[in-house]
Amino acid sequence: MIEIIQWLPAFMLVLVRVSAFLITLPFFSYQNIPAPLKIGLALFISWIMFFAGDWPALEINYHFYLLIIKEALVGLTVGLIAMILLYAIQVAGGIIDYKMGLMIANVIDPQTGAQSPLTGSYLYTFSILFLLATDAHHLLLDGVFYSYQFIPMDQLFIPFGNEAILDHVVVTFSTMFLIAFQMAMPIVGSIFLVDLALGMVSRAVPQINVFVVGMPLKVLVGFILLLLVMAPFFMVVNQLIETMIITMRTLMELYGGVT
Repeated sequence: MIEIIQWLPAFMLVLVRVSAFLITLPFFSYQNIPAPLKIGLALFISWIMFFAGDWPALEINYHFYLLIIKEALVGLTVGLIAMILLYAIQVAGGIIDYKMGLMIANVIDPQTGAQSPLTGSYLYTFSILFLLATDAHHLLLDGVFYSYQFIPMDQLFIPFGNEAILDHVVVTFSTMFLIAFQMAMPIVGSIFLVDLALGMVSRAVPQINVFVVGMPLKVLVGFILLLLVMAPFFMVVNQLIETMIITMRTLMELYGGVT
């Protein structure tokens, strides 16, 4: 009984970090996943990690409460930076919807509960299925376990004052928009050519109402192009997942003081 009480603080810290990761990590943070299932998964993963690692003996004092805050911040921020990169798919879908004229129709995102672009939700669903099919969610869980190699449990503070952390966050945002542009450019560029052709037709044949013809034409062209670019899209998603894993690891290295 005394030994259990001795190692209880370390288990609580592991549970805090794992729970914070599951709140923000892609797929695991879905709102339509029942809360009891999330709690049970966090307890199960924490239990396995606790017996797979070597943890320091800690006392419950004011240092322990600072460690709880630090563990929660580690899980929330590292998982959030992964979600920021994955939202490149939603941004690309918003750009595509704007050019296709589908911005008037939004759907509810099952992860955040907020409205999201129609095409963005469509592409995001396929991306999550691709993430599960390639076992990338196992890599995310591996990142939770190996985070202790970079950020030890007894590390009291996170160096938020480090300029390299801010630079890394800014680079992550710019990378997200760059990947979104790569995903949307084939369709957006093709629809721009359709707009250009409609402008030439309106000049050559003024009797044609291009506003009536243009809307369904752009939607039709957009749907056809969506089918044609799905294979290159998954290549970009694979690159996005690799970038997401590297970004999480780099942020954890910066948190641990590795430059």
